[in-house]
Amino acid sequence: MSQLEQSLSLRFKKGRTTVEGSGSRSRGRFFAVGIGPVARKELADHLGSLRFGILLVLIAVAAIAAMYAASGSIKSYTSADYSFPFAFLYLFTVSGENLPSVISFIVFLAPLLGIALGFDALNSERSQGTLSRLMSQPIHRDAVLHGKFLAGLGVVSLALAALLAIAVGIGIVLLGKPPSAEEIGRLIAFLIATVIYVGFWLALAQLFSVLFRQAATSALASIAVWLFFVVFASLIVGLIADAIAPAGDNATYAEIYRHETLVNRLDRISPVTLYEEASTALLNPSVRSLGVLVMSQVDRAISSPLGFGQSLLLVWPQLIALVGCVLAFFTISYVLFMREEIRA
Repeated sequence: MSQLEQSLSLRFKKGRTTVEGSGSRSRGRFFAVGIGPVARKELADHLGSLRFGILLVLIAVAAIAAMYAASGSIKSYTSADYSFPFAFLYLFTVSGENLPSVISFIVFLAPLLGIALGFDALNSERSQGTLSRLMSQPIHRDAVLHGKFLAGLGVVSLALAALLAIAVGIGIVLLGKPPSAEEIGRLIAFLIATVIYVGFWLALAQLFSVLFRQAATSALASIAVWLFFVVFASLIVGLIADAIAPAGDNATYAEIYRHETLVNRLDRISPVTLYEEASTALLNPSVRSLGVLVMSQVDRAISSPLGFGQSLLLVWPQLIALVGCVLAFFTISYVLFMREEIRA
């Protein structure tokens, strides 16, 4: 009997009211019975897995190297202008001489963390023959799906928070000064946006683990979607925009505006674009708009950085869209898993 099954059986023996219940207490439960044991077991498995450690080290090394490369450019600005604002945030957005920015690395590598934690969430239980034994325990069926997703999201949150804390410490050493209160608030908002972004890929990978019987198939499907959005989506968007709203060398102002507006709208279908826009606006207060602007909109505009609240209002649609995608994929996997016939 596995550790998860033992914990569930022990809980069942201690009190059947926690499983079957009677009266308003059992009927008033918000979460399904068994989410806690499943989540704790999955959390321990993820933290002790080798693939999670390898990906975490890879992301950490890439981010630290990008911060170190960006610190050289920032120091040259601060030495010439001692009033240079938000220097700490530019560690995450400025590219070095030979390395891209921290945001670019996270946009590219962070989805692999969610995919690694979710691609074999359910089909590994099927292949090992433990799913039917797990369903025979005194837990609700949806507790398995909820517990695995919450455990993966918890591990992602813990790992990213630790990486951000390390990055802040390294930034203090590189720049020689701590971040301001507004910079800390923007970094926390950036952390939340990154957790939502990785949660999108976790929900997608978990959906594929419900759809496909083999873990290798779900992993390949998840990686294919990742490569499509990271590498090929922008190319396809450019081809579609050139076909629908071409803008050649002799294009008029109206044709250029229509072309760029269409590209901007099609790009936002991709979760990569939504996260990149949200993180850039949160970590760069000088970003005042995420869409296409005309001269009449920027004429006589005051060139000052946005406040933290205004930046949150600017990225609110992107964050809501990412959350909606996470909920949509999780709902689809929930419906499919609840309808699935599980046999011993």
